[in-house]
Amino acid sequence: MLIRHIKTVFHQSRKTYGSPRITIELNRRGIKASRPRVARLMKKEKLVSVRSKKFRNTTDSKHNYPLVENKLNRNFSVETPGQVWVSDITFVRTQQGWLYMTAILDLADRKVVGWSLSNSLKAFDTSLAAWNMAVKNRPVSPGLIFHSDQGVQYACNEFRDLLACYKGVERSMSRKGDCWDNAVSESFFNTLKTECVYQNRYETKIQAKVSIFDFIETWYNRNRIHTTIKSSIKDFKIKNQNQKKVA
Repeated sequence: MLIRHIKTVFHQSRKTYGSPRITIELNRRGIKASRPRVARLMKKEKLVSVRSKKFRNTTDSKHNYPLVENKLNRNFSVETPGQVWVSDITFVRTQQGWLYMTAILDLADRKVVGWSLSNSLKAFDTSLAAWNMAVKNRPVSPGLIFHSDQGVQYACNEFRDLLACYKGVERSMSRKGDCWDNAVSESFFNTLKTECVYQNRYETKIQAKVSIFDFIETWYNRNRIHTTIKSSIKDFKIKNQNQKKVA
């Protein structure tokens, strides 16, 4: 019976849950089981969650726009939604060419509050588009910190002027070349690539957009079990250290 429940949760998670998350979900459903026991049964049944792969970001920090200080300073422990939003940009390969994915997450619950998929890296299609979605989904709280890397999409006049229209919003940027300053965004993209993008071969850009929409709006924001911020950052560091060793 326990194996049957484990298999159900495993396949409902799109084969992305390992023993820790499956144990949490089983306990939520009133099925008592320890993580070691779940791990043993998963190994016996050859249930292996999808593995992460190395990916690179799209940061273009070679520009002359003014930068801002790192006000977030890796303080990822946020309890109330609307206090800190973090953002980053990555790319998605399709047979029709590249798509560029911009995401804005709220640190309090790690929900993707705004996102965009575009054919270009222009600020209008990336950072501005994602911000406009975010403010429709959640109100901007006074004192909101918006943290990003030093990419031109976040440093440009268009994005700076847009945020200036919202009173009390403070901009924050990672230090140059330091991915740990924006580890939560990096961790989300790691999850997106591992659990969604790398599991598909996109013939068209439309296929990629539908797939990513389904992953974010149907699975990630609504149903996926999120570990703590501290744990996700630790996992992200371990994965990247392992990738460097392999490289």
